[in-house]
Amino acid sequence: MMRAATTMLLPALAALLAACAASAPPAAPEPQAPLVWPDELDVPPRIAYVRSFSRSDDFGIAPGLLKRVARIVFGAAEDRLVRPMGVTVVDGVIFVADPGATGVHRFDPVAKRYALVTGPDGTPLPSPVALASCGNGDVYVTDSALGRVLVIRPGAKTAELLPLAGLERPVGIACEPATGRLLVADAKAHVVKTFDRDGTPRGTLGTRGTGDGQFNFPTFLWRDPAGKLFVTDSLNFRVQSFDAEGRFVASIGRAGDVPGNFMRPKGVATDSYGHVYVADGLASALQVFTQDGQLLLSLGLPGQERGEFWLPEGLFVGAGDEIYVADSFNHRVQVFRYIGGPT
Repeated sequence: MMRAATTMLLPALAALLAACAASAPPAAPEPQAPLVWPDELDVPPRIAYVRSFSRSDDFGIAPGLLKRVARIVFGAAEDRLVRPMGVTVVDGVIFVADPGATGVHRFDPVAKRYALVTGPDGTPLPSPVALASCGNGDVYVTDSALGRVLVIRPGAKTAELLPLAGLERPVGIACEPATGRLLVADAKAHVVKTFDRDGTPRGTLGTRGTGDGQFNFPTFLWRDPAGKLFVTDSLNFRVQSFDAEGRFVASIGRAGDVPGNFMRPKGVATDSYGHVYVADGLASALQVFTQDGQLLLSLGLPGQERGEFWLPEGLFVGAGDEIYVADSFNHRVQVFRYIGGPT
């Protein structure tokens, strides 16, 4: 058996080395015109398209020799996004939750390293949805099929289960930086639950309903630096915000198919100016609001080109106001940047 495997690998290795030696460097891509919103001549632009990525090669992360051989001999899959749902960035390292790949992609553009983080002992993660970080390098991921929250330690290739009990369908997750407590949107229970990281429950926000502070299948969460919590209240077609004490503050949007309303709100995030970004999956749009719900800008169309979407899901806004959008059915993450000032 060993001799047979070696016989198979040697020709493939020789072919690979020959191909690497003979291949010419790729041609430089044609420059593309800047893409900004709004694109009107008499209105200053607010958001600029930066880039998109789908696989490790997009960061110049080359697969190792053994992985390249495995692709030739066994048809091993490339390190690429399949159905990205959630995204976060920690110290320049990009994490993407991907139920299509049954794991969390970790792209390290500086160290030129890639890994697909799986569950404990290398088991698949059937439905990783959302990600959050508390600033200590750990990344938390919800898995709605497992009904669990897991933590990815720095550099780890497998995630550890956290002892957070009583979750039915965890979707969104956020962290309170001051306390390290985790907030988890339980879509099936129609509440947001708070836990210490040792699993101790610390309270529940909301009940099922349509009133202020009530939810109908809450999904994605975002905690801003001031402690305000934003909750995508999915089937109430809105985003609700709460202060650091859990008191209702405002509601953004309602059901509708015109900008300012939502067909299926998904990810939510805020930038350094307090603008609220909401991805609308069915509308293939990214909308920008004031904290009290005034629409500032809507961008995106159904499609596969730059700035177009096909079922956008999770959002993340970095410290430099980079806006990461998990463009799910386009198998990519698109990156934008807010370039305007205060509104």
